[in-house]
Amino acid sequence: MITRAIRVARVGSAAELAAAALMILGFPALMLAALVPSVPAFTAAAAVTYLADHYLHRKGSYLINRLSKVRAGLSIRFLIRQLLLVLLLARLDLADGLVFYGAVACFIAFYGLQAPHGALVTLIRNRRRMPVATRNVDLKSRIRIPDAPPRRLLNRSAEKMLHLDLAAVIGVLVSAAMEETLAAFVGIGVTIALGTLYVVALMPYVRGSKIPPNAETVLAAVDDWLAGYRPETVLYFSGSKDSAYQVNMWLETMEQLDSKPLIILRERAILNNLAPTTVPVICVPGGVHLMNMDLTNVRVALYAANVGKNIHLLRVPTMKHVFIGHGDSDKLASVNPFSKVYDEVWTAGRAGRDRYAIADVGVRDDDIAEVGRPQLAPIQTWQGVPEGRIPTVLYAPTWEGWDGDPGNTSIVLAGENIVKKLVKADPPVRVLYKPHPFTGTVSKEAGAAHARITALVEKAGAERAGDPRFTADTAARTQAKADLVRIEARIAELSGRGGDKGDEAEATRDGVVDVARHEEIARLRAEWNDAYWRSVGTFEHRVITGAEPRLYDCFNVSDAMVSDISSVVSDFIASGKPYAVTDSAELGVEEFKRQNTAVRAATILSNSAAELGDLLDAVRDLAGDPLAEDRKELKQYLLGPDEPKSIEQFNTAVANLALKAEARNVGQESRAAAGAAEATTKA
Repeated sequence: MITRAIRVARVGSAAELAAAALMILGFPALMLAALVPSVPAFTAAAAVTYLADHYLHRKGSYLINRLSKVRAGLSIRFLIRQLLLVLLLARLDLADGLVFYGAVACFIAFYGLQAPHGALVTLIRNRRRMPVATRNVDLKSRIRIPDAPPRRLLNRSAEKMLHLDLAAVIGVLVSAAMEETLAAFVGIGVTIALGTLYVVALMPYVRGSKIPPNAETVLAAVDDWLAGYRPETVLYFSGSKDSAYQVNMWLETMEQLDSKPLIILRERAILNNLAPTTVPVICVPGGVHLMNMDLTNVRVALYAANVGKNIHLLRVPTMKHVFIGHGDSDKLASVNPFSKVYDEVWTAGRAGRDRYAIADVGVRDDDIAEVGRPQLAPIQTWQGVPEGRIPTVLYAPTWEGWDGDPGNTSIVLAGENIVKKLVKADPPVRVLYKPHPFTGTVSKEAGAAHARITALVEKAGAERAGDPRFTADTAARTQAKADLVRIEARIAELSGRGGDKGDEAEATRDGVVDVARHEEIARLRAEWNDAYWRSVGTFEHRVITGAEPRLYDCFNVSDAMVSDISSVVSDFIASGKPYAVTDSAELGVEEFKRQNTAVRAATILSNSAAELGDLLDAVRDLAGDPLAEDRKELKQYLLGPDEPKSIEQFNTAVANLALKAEARNVGQESRAAAGAAEATTKA
């Protein structure tokens, strides 16, 4: 019952649900206490609403956002509480007293202070918002960017300002209970004084040396840096904050380029969710600013997604434009007709080339290059299940997509069947459930199925913890957990988490990465991953969400995988391990294989998951695996040869395309010079 209520209210926990209920019920209780009238009851109800409201804000509750949409936002809730306090005073026959008039005057004045406070906060944020935000770009030596205002002034500023009414509310309630006026006027004075001081404290940050330079000055500094750095290869990306993983997967590849790399982002939300990198990053939200930016040295532009804002860079003829995508799969998105706007399309292996030929969407075979998948280097190849350990099966379904196609994901029609069979398998296996981060964002059914699958895995995990067949090395797990705490503390220290991070302008000024620190964090993350898996044991079922552990880390500790048609399948094939793919649209085995190259070496599951035993048999008997050779052939077809290494293939493709861009530019200059000479001769 509670779980269902949490899901319906879209809150994160039972405590959050309780706080929401207390806050919502607290206001009718305030009104009742004011009408009775009862000072103790009003005080208790007011305390509940204050505390519950604060807790929900601190948790970033979805409910808080919804209340603001139905005219019950934060300022309205505080105003209602103040009006009910005035009503309480009237019901106590204090309407003709000084406390009553003082309270009314205080709340009116306090409400008046909120206007300049809100205006100043907005003005400060707007004036400190840079036309471009950067990382690993030296603007500090070129322009003056002042420190951000103290975090305590701007962080959750509206909530802080409104809570200053506490002194007045407490003072008035004390005076009402004690039938004297001193406490009320002391509280009123404190509230007005603090509110005024808050406004005064913000005023210096809206003018003079406290604000960054104007847009023209900042853009000129960026162009000056570009002229000195002379970037040659650009990774361009635009999307929602939830799509940051699509650009993050290319960061390590960009760091390994032989040419000078640059990353151009179009949304601040993406920059805020970008993983740490040593590559220079420029976030340019404005299309006009991007089109006016000096990118004359760039010869190759790489695009990880087909989005409308790509046109702002595609218009530049001096560079060659390449679609590299953010995964390799048989989904229709992998053969988007929009891809023909690029000079080239790079695929992992021959399969990508054939996909475009079959789709016949206007991408010419001559414009396709096979470059492998550099990101797959961390994936380890399979040598069979280690002796003494039960097999681990990863269930990694993709999300439901935008079009409602039942073939997009197995999670709705087959997910529960898959997990039930896996947790009840005999001989036993361990289940890792790692859903796509977008799961449930479009379909309520997918979100509900995800919740049920999570519950199944967690219940099975609790039952296994009490099974005498499975015993953990308590000392080893305790040590691993201690290692996790130590590593996380060190990563937090190196990353600067928990401190005063400043704002966008300050991050742009100081955002040049310390390479040694970056390398240490990378090493620590590898140690964290090792400690994580040691801490959970080799038999423990797990639900894995969030960025860590990464999908490829889950690949490496698994012996098999169940998934859907997506790049996850193509990537997993790099491991050589057995895998199964669900035919959720019920096309039938032969048609499903005909339409989807990546499943030709897979165990095909129906929505009942009745065929799951074939996958488990292949995991348990390495010699008797009937699809082992098929997987080897498919791996090369989908992902290309193992040699030369993918990063070498990628660098070669960049260099070749850069030469084509340079040849084009030289040709244009020659033709322009010839035309000018001819015009001079005629004159």
